[in-house]
Amino acid sequence: MPNRVSGCVLFLVCVVSPILAAAQNQPQAAQEKAATPHTSPTKQAAPPPMEAKAVDILKATSLRLAGAHTLSFNAVEIFEHPSLQGDPLAYSTKYEVKLQRPDKLKVVIAGDGPASEFYYNGKAMMAYAPAENLVAVADAPPTIDATLESAYHLAGIYFPFEDVIVADPYQDIAKGLQMAYYIGQSRVVGETTTDIIAYVDGGVFIQMWVGADDKLPRMIHAMFLDDPQRLRHELVFSDWQLGTAIPSDAFEASDAAGAKRIKFAHPHPEPVPDTKAQVTSTTN
Repeated sequence: MPNRVSGCVLFLVCVVSPILAAAQNQPQAAQEKAATPHTSPTKQAAPPPMEAKAVDILKATSLRLAGAHTLSFNAVEIFEHPSLQGDPLAYSTKYEVKLQRPDKLKVVIAGDGPASEFYYNGKAMMAYAPAENLVAVADAPPTIDATLESAYHLAGIYFPFEDVIVADPYQDIAKGLQMAYYIGQSRVVGETTTDIIAYVDGGVFIQMWVGADDKLPRMIHAMFLDDPQRLRHELVFSDWQLGTAIPSDAFEASDAAGAKRIKFAHPHPEPVPDTKAQVTSTTN
């Protein structure tokens, strides 16, 4: 759930900050080196399991999500970040999501900061800050998957539920799947019976609650394995609607027509090489 000064910077602070709440903290935590775990010199840990039942649940969930032409759901994210004294503080973000495969996406974000909105209509992607009346627009690829990738590289935009909305969720997970096992059932989460599985995907340990009957995700609990602080990230899903008609104008931000245009920009751009210094160094 694998983990970002001018008008552009103002946009990043006011618009992209709530969109990037997870991205700004997760990659930073993931880059920290974990302390070497203590292991007994005489006994090796058992290899992590890859249980067929857990893999089957992941595949069934993927099939259910990928088979829906339209998806609507809400997701509330709660993530931790170190406080001034080092103990983690919890922050929260709510996402209202609508998509139509293969080329329509709308995400309305309300969090512990300014509200923002993200739109993709098959041709362009837009990030909009209603309160600040700022908008950034850029050309986009012809699919949701490619647009998510483009938004991340262009402006550091990342949504913690991306593994749920890509064209083939299992294929996306399988690239980094290292272990998976079945835990049991719960009748508490999501007001339904859920199957609980745990797996490691791309260096992230994930526990997921999946509807036993409808195969829809209800909650995801995640930690980056190389984060020495073991900060927790939780995503709770609700209000699932699959296959319902979504008006075409849902993927356009009509209120943004009069907003001030600013450029997309990455919150942590790569430094520009000092070519003059390089030439001087080479000639000396």
